[in-house]
Amino acid sequence: MNGIGQWTLVSYLIEKLNVAGTFTATLITMGGVLLCIVIPYLLGSINFGLIISNKKFHDDIRTHGSGNAGTTNMLRTYGKRAAVLTLLGDMLKAVLAVGLGYLIVGTNIVIQDEATGEILRYKDQFGAAIAGFFVMMGHMFPIFFKFKGGKGVATSAMVILMISPITCLFCFIIFVIIVVGTRYVSLGSIMGLIFYPIILVAFSGGQNPTACLMAVLMAVAVVFMHRENIKRLREGTERKISFKKKKEVEVAPADSNEVDPAREK
Repeated sequence: MNGIGQWTLVSYLIEKLNVAGTFTATLITMGGVLLCIVIPYLLGSINFGLIISNKKFHDDIRTHGSGNAGTTNMLRTYGKRAAVLTLLGDMLKAVLAVGLGYLIVGTNIVIQDEATGEILRYKDQFGAAIAGFFVMMGHMFPIFFKFKGGKGVATSAMVILMISPITCLFCFIIFVIIVVGTRYVSLGSIMGLIFYPIILVAFSGGQNPTACLMAVLMAVAVVFMHRENIKRLREGTERKISFKKKKEVEVAPADSNEVDPAREK
């Protein structure tokens, strides 16, 4: 069978070297999969919450609030501007990672049976799904920051959008309803990710097995990272988000050793 259709790095190398159906082709494919793991993980390890808190506020976001280097804790600690920058950065790295997954390994495999000439189509967003999971792993456990990062919500949201826009829409609706109704961002995030594999399976009709498997693993990872939030939710001590305007934290001078009282509250 000969692959036709979408250009990918793996298919290009196999065709260029004329090694289709050989062990060399298998090695090239495995190399492509390895790239979909390593590069996204390194991209995910670029934690914008930690970078912004260090460069702009001369601080470590992990020493405040929940100890999480994500958007919500950035909002509560430093204000909206820092939170928005963190959100955009975390989403951008997910876009780059999943995009690389599509380019390296691809999706919507189209093959032609040499004997019958029949065109066969098999949908499995293998590279993108693998890349999406590992960019989230990099965000949660960044190698550049001693494996202590964020909870992966913003990054996973963009991964879901890149994998299945309609699934992302439904997960976002669930998130918004829960957050508006309860003012618990953690609960909205947890429920949105729990429903992700369920909704994806429903819309994929049982196809796209790799993306569905990665969706389950992503949901498990996000729930695990929110284990302390779940404990506080059960105890009724989880902090609610305020929709009121929050005053921005002033940037401390680079040579100042004084603690900003606004961050001690």
